[in-house]
Amino acid sequence: MTTMSATEFRAKCLKVIDRVSETGEAVQITKWGKVVVDVVPHGDNNRPFAEPGFAKGRMWITGDITEPADVEWAGLAD
Repeated sequence: MTTMSATEFRAKCLKVIDRVSETGEAVQITKWGKVVVDVVPHGDNNRPFAEPGFAKGRMWITGDITEPADVEWAGLAD
């Protein structure tokens, strides 16, 4: 992700917006060294669930998922 100061963003605003729209890469805008705004593409380009494999590297399976759980569940009929 690219980071730039608010002053630089002000000078290059339209070019930055075009680049974000074309590449889909977000840009962080800082003021006094702190991030205050993220410029991100609008719509489906920004949705992490839009593509298969969105959770790759974010979730892990531990244990054997094919075996029954050793947990007793309380149902509504109990």
